[in-house]
Amino acid sequence: MRESRVRFIRQQGVTTPNVDDNLYSALMLQPRIIGVIVAAGIVSQSPSLFLVLSAVLLWSALVPTRNPFDAIYKHAVAAPRSLRPLGTAPAPRRFAMGMAGTVALTIGLALLAGAAITAWVFEGLFAVAVIQVVFGDICGAANLYHLLRRSSMVKPPDASLGTR
Repeated sequence: MRESRVRFIRQQGVTTPNVDDNLYSALMLQPRIIGVIVAAGIVSQSPSLFLVLSAVLLWSALVPTRNPFDAIYKHAVAAPRSLRPLGTAPAPRRFAMGMAGTVALTIGLALLAGAAITAWVFEGLFAVAVIQVVFGDICGAANLYHLLRRSSMVKPPDASLGTR
């Protein structure tokens, strides 16, 4: 497996010692679906498409055990091939979904408000981020999570309150 793929898996917060192409493919299903939806949204300039995408992404970040993208993978890919389904998304992956959901929400609201330039700017940022993940194996949002965590701006999910 290429080093960039292993690095991508680690960026997503997966810490299992043995990673393989099946895990990489499972993690890449969501960005690929999002890429298609973002491309359709940019072409159609449909606020409802971005608002629905936002709702799904924010839901996935807030309730990771009910992630629709992981359910699609589980039922359409993993089960027919007898592969293991993905576990609950680690914190960096949830952070990335939350950021993507926020960007999609911003685009949808900008389109509803008639703020075309704002929508175009955020659509461009979203498109670049998706291209970076799908073709470059780099998740900027997950990297940001790790950067913030290292600088103590984000506490690990299991950190107790009041300790520093």
